Amino acid sequence: MKPVSLKLVCFSPTGTTKAVIQGITRGIHHTTAELIDITLPGARKQPLETSEDDVLIVGVPVYMGRVPALATEWLRTLQARKTPAVCVVVYGNRVYDDALIELRDILTGCGCIPVAGAAFIGEHSFTTPETPTAKDRPDPGDLALAESFGRKIQEKLSPGSSAGTLPAVSVPGRHPYRGEPCHPYRKDTAFWNIDFIAVSDACTRCGTCAEVCPVGGIDPENSRVIATERCITCCACIRHCPKHARTIKPGLVRDASLRLYTLYKERKEPELFV
Repeated sequence: MKPVSLKLVCFSPTGTTKAVIQGITRGIHHTTAELIDITLPGARKQPLETSEDDVLIVGVPVYMGRVPALATEWLRTLQARKTPAVCVVVYGNRVYDDALIELRDILTGCGCIPVAGAAFIGEHSFTTPETPTAKDRPDPGDLALAESFGRKIQEKLSPGSSAGTLPAVSVPGRHPYRGEPCHPYRKDTAFWNIDFIAVSDACTRCGTCAEVCPVGGIDPENSRVIATERCITCCACIRHCPKHARTIKPGLVRDASLRLYTLYKERKEPELFV
């Protein structure tokens, strides 16, 4: 088949997932690629419709071995008609557990035909200067592999094939999925409902943190005010602060950062499925 359009969907608070799917796109060499970044609340108001003449690449980060519930809510509104889809998850060098098969199942349920899948590594959101986990990934090697993966996808979507005849991809994972969904609005899960961000005097209240928050949980007039019940611990506000005024306080998240750094130092490589 020769796709009419290539649509890229990503939920990427710290930018690593976005970088991976853009690398894959470079390998596909399509003249028209539309990026649909659903990271911010306003971008998740409009559902997406696709057809068998499109190719859809969907990338999400892995939250505790699962697809983030915030992304799942929007993805389930997708209306696809036999659309070939590429499932991409990005994890912080620990494990991706059932996230890839969960993403494949979500897209299948919306009418897509998942034809390829991949698990890439991105710098963990809990990384600190003292406890760097998967620092600076995806790195040039990862992105070169992403581009090569894109070329393999293009080969699978060869002229003469049709969306209905393309074989669906098999990916690792299990049913039922690992644990419960990491829902960003659950108030009964202490790990996701804590005050873990310290704001120093270097803060100029520029509003950048409020602009990048995926749940609109930071007061744009006073960045020290954080709606912890909405926070999904993505650490986008920490990563994007131009003054480095935001850090992780001592506590559960800092402890998790230390465990990740201690237990998952060995470099892991992307896994590709076509």
